[in-house]
Amino acid sequence: MSELTRLTAAELAAKIQAKEVSAVEVAQAHLDRIADVDPAVHAFLHVSAESALAQARAVDEDVAAGNQPASPLAGVPLALKDVVTMQGAPTTCGSKMLEGWHPPYDATITTKMLEAGIVILGKTNMDEFAMGSSTENSAYGPTRNPWDLDRIPGGSGGGSSAALAAFEAPLAIGTDTGGSIRQPGAVTGTVGVKPTYGGVSRYGLVAFSSSLDQAGPCARTVMDAALLHEVIGGHDPLDATSIDEPVPAVVQAVREGSIGDLRGLKIGVVKEFSGDGYEPGVMVSFNEAVERLRSLGAEIVEVSCPHFKYALSAYYLIAPSECSSNLARFDAMRYGIRVGDNGERSAEEVMSLTRDAGFGPEVKRRIMIGTYALSSGYYDAYYGSAQKVRTLIKRDFEAAYEKADVLVSPTTPTTAFPLGERTDNPMAMYLADLCTIPASLAGHPAMSVPSRLSGVDGLPVGLQIMAPALQETRMYRVAAAYEVARNEADGGPLINRVPELEVAR
Repeated sequence: MSELTRLTAAELAAKIQAKEVSAVEVAQAHLDRIADVDPAVHAFLHVSAESALAQARAVDEDVAAGNQPASPLAGVPLALKDVVTMQGAPTTCGSKMLEGWHPPYDATITTKMLEAGIVILGKTNMDEFAMGSSTENSAYGPTRNPWDLDRIPGGSGGGSSAALAAFEAPLAIGTDTGGSIRQPGAVTGTVGVKPTYGGVSRYGLVAFSSSLDQAGPCARTVMDAALLHEVIGGHDPLDATSIDEPVPAVVQAVREGSIGDLRGLKIGVVKEFSGDGYEPGVMVSFNEAVERLRSLGAEIVEVSCPHFKYALSAYYLIAPSECSSNLARFDAMRYGIRVGDNGERSAEEVMSLTRDAGFGPEVKRRIMIGTYALSSGYYDAYYGSAQKVRTLIKRDFEAAYEKADVLVSPTTPTTAFPLGERTDNPMAMYLADLCTIPASLAGHPAMSVPSRLSGVDGLPVGLQIMAPALQETRMYRVAAAYEVARNEADGGPLINRVPELEVAR
């Protein structure tokens, strides 16, 4: 493995600007790493080698000309979740329905990253249309966790998290509807951030659940996540849900947090996120993390959010309802695959055959649940009731933030489970997002940072940090302080303990 692939994004950018290494060399090192290990990991669905090297050459030309860097991340490679559009590369959303589709436009975050000089390596694997918690629902096969290739890398953004943990990219983009950035981050020992809903543009993000979907940064360090956050965040007139507010100063918050002083800060431990269903190794790690935060000067308080126990049920009515509407556009008439069009069948028959062939079992399951929940006579009883629960959850957060500045919990109740263990048990699969869903329903920012390896199975555990809407600086400050203290205590970053992967060539 090239040493370049082990450097952080911030370190790579500094070396490129100092002319110690070229952006082309950095890109090529990561493309070589992908060629070496991705046959085993399967983090990528598409690798854009030629365009990545062309982007890197443009950065090198700027450096040679003495121009100011386009951003603090100019020349740094990134892996892009395949639910975000990018011209010149296919966008499949992990589905046969969009196999071979090349979008005619870039997502806003894609445009921002290219303008910032970030080098996009390719598109990463995911659960089909972002519906899943293990990346086993991809129509193109599962992604594997670099910590243990027989385990899941989380979902739906398991491709992005696995690319980070396998050192195939120092940065990645994920999307989080109910936990699809944070839960993969937790089980792969990486950092995953869900910004405030509306804080990052959704234009060009293929919609699953429009009131929940949110793109965000994934990285191996808190600082790298903050640097990427400031690139992709901000108001976008192309997105009606975009918040017209400045991007929170998260990089400065990381610098302040790195000093390791959390005095004056109140951190709330959510009482409801413990008990049955939480692995012992996860809870030991979480309790240790809380004590570490206390040692940094934070005041620890317990908070109760009694309606959080209904969050999972509410989410699995709201999200499927919205997906049943959003996915109606995949009708074989305008783009994507078309099945059964022999010139004799009606449009309705072709549409039915195409949707049956193009969508996988989990997507069909959620479309049917959502269509039922929205149907005449059931709307108020199901979708309407779920929205009322959502309001109660928001009120729980409001009450909790009167007592604490940020809230903490385990990111997920278990470590990475074996591939295939939950594929026939949807309820067990859904429980992976038990801790992450409330912040999604409220639209609040939340992130997962590596905590430690479980003493039970030796796999990574994540610490979730939550904050009020638009208060990302609080959680980044806490995350940075915790990361520094944990690294000092553990003798270095957790990610350095990933086992060596077998090289394919």
